[in-house]
Amino acid sequence: MQEVLALPAVLYPLTFILGLLVGSFLNVVIFRLPARMEQELKDACDEQAGKEVEYRPNRWFGLAYLMSPPSSCMTCGHRIRAWENIPVISWLLQKGRCAACGTRLSIQYPVVELLSGLLSLVVVWHFGYGWQALAALLLTWALLAMSVIDIRLQILPDVLILPLIWLGLLLNLQGMFTDIQSAIYGAVAGYLSLWFLFHVFLLATGKEGMGYGDFKLLALFGAWLGWQLLPQILLLSAVVGAISGLGMILFLGRDKAVPIPFGPYLAAAGWIAILWGDEINRSYLQFAGLQ
Repeated sequence: MQEVLALPAVLYPLTFILGLLVGSFLNVVIFRLPARMEQELKDACDEQAGKEVEYRPNRWFGLAYLMSPPSSCMTCGHRIRAWENIPVISWLLQKGRCAACGTRLSIQYPVVELLSGLLSLVVVWHFGYGWQALAALLLTWALLAMSVIDIRLQILPDVLILPLIWLGLLLNLQGMFTDIQSAIYGAVAGYLSLWFLFHVFLLATGKEGMGYGDFKLLALFGAWLGWQLLPQILLLSAVVGAISGLGMILFLGRDKAVPIPFGPYLAAAGWIAILWGDEINRSYLQFAGLQ
C-alpha cells in the first residue's frame, strides 16, 4: 500500500486534493480565529471587571472550537450544504454568490483553496513521500493561514505561531531539517534580531516598524531551519516587501501612511528557504567565490 501511495501518479493528485480540502478549512480559520480571539479578549476584560461571562465549553480545545457552528452565509444565515462547499468548484458553479440570497462571496475562498493545493503539491514534489513532507505541509498550511490573516487584520496569532516553534524544535531533536543546536540558536536569533531592529527603528523615527508577531515568525523559521538561513530569509523578505510596497504606492495609489504587513513576506521567504534554502546559500557562496 505504501509503495502505491508513493507513486507520482497517485501521490500528486491525492496531495492536490488534500491541499484543496485543507484550504477550505483554512478559510474557516482565517475568518473565525480572529473573531474568537476578539471574543476571548472581551471575555477576559469582562471577567476582570467582575461581569458575568458566558460559559463556552469548547473554547479550550485548540482549533477544534473553530468548527462550531457549521458554516453559513454571513449575510442571510443560509447553512452551507455539502455540495455547496466543494473547494473551488462550488464557488465557480455558484458564480461566486450565495445559493440562497445571491450575495457575492469573497474571492478569497477559491484563491486560498487553490494556493493550498498548489503549495502542497510543490512540497510533496520536493520532499517526496515521508515524514519530512508531512511536517513541511503542516507548516505550509499554517503559513498560508497566518499570511492571509495578517493581510486582512495585521495580526499574527500566537495560537498558530507558538506551537509551531515548539514543533520545529522537537522535529530537529532528530535532525529533520537541521541539528538541534542550530535550531535553538535560530529561534533565539530570529526573535532577537527583529526585536533589535524594531527598537533601533523606534528610536530613530518614533514609529513602530513591525509587530511582535513578526519577531515570533522569524523565531519559528529559526527553530525549523537553524540560524544559518535567517540572513537569507530576512534579505529576501525585505527586498520583496520593499518592491511590493513601492509598487502598491506607485501603481495602486496606496497611502504611504497605511502600514503594510511584513508577515506575508517573511512567510513567503521562509517557505522558499524550507525547500531551496541550502541550494540558494550554496549558489551564493559559489558566486562570491567563498566555496
